Amino acid sequence: MRAKRAAALLGLLALAAALAFGQQITRVAVVDLSKVISAYSKEAQAVKDFEQKKSQVQTDIDRMSADIMRLMSLKADADKAADKAQSLKYRDEIDRKTKALTDFVSVKQAELDDQAKKLASTDAFSQDLYKQIQNYAETNGFSLVLNLKSSDTVMNAVLWYSPMIDITSDVIQALTGKAP
Repeated sequence: MRAKRAAALLGLLALAAALAFGQQITRVAVVDLSKVISAYSKEAQAVKDFEQKKSQVQTDIDRMSADIMRLMSLKADADKAADKAQSLKYRDEIDRKTKALTDFVSVKQAELDDQAKKLASTDAFSQDLYKQIQNYAETNGFSLVLNLKSSDTVMNAVLWYSPMIDITSDVIQALTGKAP
């Protein structure tokens, strides 16, 4: 009976060791970039300016969206009152403001994306920040570092990743090897 238990225990240990060594465990870390930026405000003025611009754009978007929502409510009231002329007027204004908002978002997103690219490639603080994140991640065994408070595409959610976890070529190979 003892021999069976010992054999079972050794089997479980061997299986655990095989799994531990056979599969890479992906460790994920997060960084709150806004805290990092505020901690190094003197060195990060360009990044701070970018964050301020991004915040202003979001405020403008929120304001424009609220105005559209207000008009939608007024249109609904006009519809309930069967006031077709007023409803049509609100619909036209909603359409015009929705297009203006869409155009605004498109232009501002392009501006912010461009500014973010320039910032990442020219700003010494941003370059140093990326190098520090990469160094810390590699030293401490992380495969992926995410921005804790990233809610848009301007400041990417993924700050750094190990090429070892990139499965792009495997997916392409699997798709290419598939029969149509």
